[in-house]
Amino acid sequence: MIPSGAKIVSEAESPLDAPRSPLVETVDLRKTYWVRAGYFSKRRRALNAVDGVSLSILPGETFGLVGESGCGKSTFGRLILYLEKPTSGVIRFKSKNLADLSSSELRNLRRHMQIIFQDPYSSLNPRKRAGWLIGEPLVIHNAGSRSEIAERVAELMREVGLKRDDMNRYPHQFSGGQRQRIGIARALALNPDLIVADEPVSALDVSVQAQVLQLLETLQEKYHLTYVLISHDLGVIHHLSDRIGVMYLGEIMDIAPKEMFLSAPYHPYTEALLASAPRIDPQRRHLRRAPLKGDVPSPLAPPPGCRFHTRCPYAEAVCRHEHPVLEDKGGGHYMACHFR
Repeated sequence: MIPSGAKIVSEAESPLDAPRSPLVETVDLRKTYWVRAGYFSKRRRALNAVDGVSLSILPGETFGLVGESGCGKSTFGRLILYLEKPTSGVIRFKSKNLADLSSSELRNLRRHMQIIFQDPYSSLNPRKRAGWLIGEPLVIHNAGSRSEIAERVAELMREVGLKRDDMNRYPHQFSGGQRQRIGIARALALNPDLIVADEPVSALDVSVQAQVLQLLETLQEKYHLTYVLISHDLGVIHHLSDRIGVMYLGEIMDIAPKEMFLSAPYHPYTEALLASAPRIDPQRRHLRRAPLKGDVPSPLAPPPGCRFHTRCPYAEAVCRHEHPVLEDKGGGHYMACHFR
């Protein structure tokens, strides 16, 4: 069963509460890269960046994806936008299998899915002015005349907290937070349904992070956006997400609603992530557990069985040999663990 946030509707419930069709759905999604075994070696080894991910994302929700660096979060975000083609598996957007679409059909569908990149400077062409950068998607998709595009660009800049006069400025003339606002405006230009936000505030100062997160939240309410929020920062994930998925070595280990994720982190890896987060309250610092021992195994040679068993304090013999499947634990909670 593909985990989603949909619920079963009883006869007493309103038809408005009926389960919604997923906006995005992946089935056994995999992405393998082939890398050299050594600097002088011609032999290549498989690196499974995303390994068998199946999940659904509902319209209007924010699905947070968290995990350590290198676990495959960003690769998954690029796959569902079809910026990279999967090695195997299925990606459906609005019930359409992206692999079955022609180049023209895929181009038309792309206006409904956009991305906000991590680095707001490297994602912007330094030779182009802000107005051109924001209006480029409109030009590519022939979304109006020159005057209509200019007016739309001015409207988008107001939406993200920039001035109309900023249209003629270059990226280096903006602060980091302002550059990220340009990236957000560009993502909004074609009125998308889905936005993948890949570490949208990790390159910003802490004081600016809160402003950008509040802006994303406001825009979601106004335009009924669906977010896939990718981050290693649990504070960012908690602030915006409705459901949270935990990724480790290319696999989903845990999926739960935000409230359940914080109150009952059943998977050992989820417990470890929450325990490693800084605690400001001095009365709660004693609740912090010892950090995980050992390093993350190489994705070129993942361990057999449960991939987390090399660092799990609860691991037993079965964990070293049998691979756990993502099972429904009730209440929208899905987990891959033999003993939880």
